[in-house]
Amino acid sequence: MTSTLSQRIQQFYDASSGLWEQVWGEHMHHGYYGADGKQKCDRKQAQIDLIEELLTWAQPQQTASIVDVGCGIGGSSLYLAQKYNATVTGITLSPVQANRAIARAEAAGLSAQAQFKVADALQMPFADESFDLVWTLESGEHMPDKTKFLQECHRVLKPGGTLIMATWCHRDVSPPQSPLNAQENGLLEKIYRIYHLPYVISLPDYAEIAEKINFQHIRTADWSDAVAPFWDDVITSALSFSVIPKILTAGWQTLQGAFALQYMSAGYRQGLIRYGLLRATK
Repeated sequence: MTSTLSQRIQQFYDASSGLWEQVWGEHMHHGYYGADGKQKCDRKQAQIDLIEELLTWAQPQQTASIVDVGCGIGGSSLYLAQKYNATVTGITLSPVQANRAIARAEAAGLSAQAQFKVADALQMPFADESFDLVWTLESGEHMPDKTKFLQECHRVLKPGGTLIMATWCHRDVSPPQSPLNAQENGLLEKIYRIYHLPYVISLPDYAEIAEKINFQHIRTADWSDAVAPFWDDVITSALSFSVIPKILTAGWQTLQGAFALQYMSAGYRQGLIRYGLLRATK
């Protein structure tokens, strides 16, 4: 990951993670609102439901050792550590996130099971075949080299281990689908700029990369309908009188991120932004 991009990502999450935790909780990812997106659910419960639905869908067979790639403040890491009585290592580019995750692990009595490091997902500081499960929830969109990212996930997996990935994608553009048009590219560029994304690809593109890397038993799913209501929920909470002052005092990057919520919501409504899942084994 280029230093400039990694620095921007680090600074964005250093600045915004504290506000996210105060307002939206420990899980920095989408929620699950039923397969059709029509299930009424508390936003925080929907985020837990997403984890459980992902695990049900992917059915990992080995879970004793887990790496959480793009761990945020440790929401998924601690959840998985407790659920499976596993050892979990979370990595993030943000020192603020890593330190907060360490503190949360200590408060939960999970320091012996959960460790957190500042590390680059394209150069993970782990030996080959270190983990039973690679869990990466909404991090792939930040990777400037998607192939290198999946190669690293493959490298650190033990034989028989499972990759579970959920990531932001754009719609399928393979024939007979049409290429992205100017309006779609314009909306993506706004999202890229504010959320510090180099680019996103389609879910079929991810599956093709995984196949070339020699992942086995590859499965994909599009859960865009199931998660799309999340952005409207976040917008609603961001516009509350108690939250607006916090956003205004959190810094320019966080303020920009709040404005960009509308772009993500529009992307889902237009069918441009897709929520892609990939499950594969080594």
